[in-house]
Amino acid sequence: MSQNKNINLGYINLFNTHIIPVKFNYHAPQTLEEALNLLNKLKDKARVIAGGTDLIVDMKLRRKEPEHVVSLNKIRELDYITVDSLGVKIGAIVKLRKIEKEKIIRERFPALYEALKSMASIQVRNMGTMVGNICNASPAADTAPPLLIYNATLTAKSLNNERKIPIEEFFKAPGKTALKEDELVTEIFIPYPPQDSHSTFLKITRVGMDLSKVSIAVLTKFNGSIIEDIRIALGAVAPTPLRIRRAEEFLKNKPLTEENLKIVQEIVAKEIKPITDVRSTEWYRREVAKVLVKDALMKCLEEEGGR
Repeated sequence: MSQNKNINLGYINLFNTHIIPVKFNYHAPQTLEEALNLLNKLKDKARVIAGGTDLIVDMKLRRKEPEHVVSLNKIRELDYITVDSLGVKIGAIVKLRKIEKEKIIRERFPALYEALKSMASIQVRNMGTMVGNICNASPAADTAPPLLIYNATLTAKSLNNERKIPIEEFFKAPGKTALKEDELVTEIFIPYPPQDSHSTFLKITRVGMDLSKVSIAVLTKFNGSIIEDIRIALGAVAPTPLRIRRAEEFLKNKPLTEENLKIVQEIVAKEIKPITDVRSTEWYRREVAKVLVKDALMKCLEEEGGR
């Protein structure tokens, strides 16, 4: 049986970081079916929580005031990492730190591994989940660029339906995704990258453990000096994390020369749509994106040379 609690805290000083100053009903279903029944009933009145590293902060600051909070943490069937011949499947409540420590992630998905270990603090990674990081739909979500270059797919379930959503089709706007109000993301599937490919993740922040000002993930596969496959994804430079398809199309079947690098840098600068906010300016983000795409591509080239 789920645990339902009505929490009414009345007025609380917002500077108290330990208390949520809003009234809400808390649900702790123990099975996926029970959770889906709740979402089917509550629809847009409910918010789902796993790690809570984003939602709880938003509720403390009254940016979000859901009537109902549905916790997934007791649903053991969503706590798994499975590996097969096609790739890796990660359940919705698997913690970031657990994914980071998986050997298969470090060896086969290095860009994702680098993103995970760069996120926040170990304490936060012990609480937060990758599905939560994606579903929060922040333009600066660190796991988004790696998942984009690895062509990840999300499984979304409702009470009466299941569908697969390519990660590139999932983000719609800041804080908004392709999920319907009665759906949960239950799993992320990450297919193996091409054999002998190289991938990396880089980011710039204000200070350690802060949100990214700009982040990038790149995957390359070389055939001699020619780029046979190329994928470039950036975060924190547009309303959503995004693939830079024009840059990929330009570089494919070309060598990574200084001239081609300069052209790719200009393509990236034109394709992104950064903003000015408390963390950085539009101009700075555009300039940093140009530097990061060059650095990431050169890092992949160096790895190819050392293979």
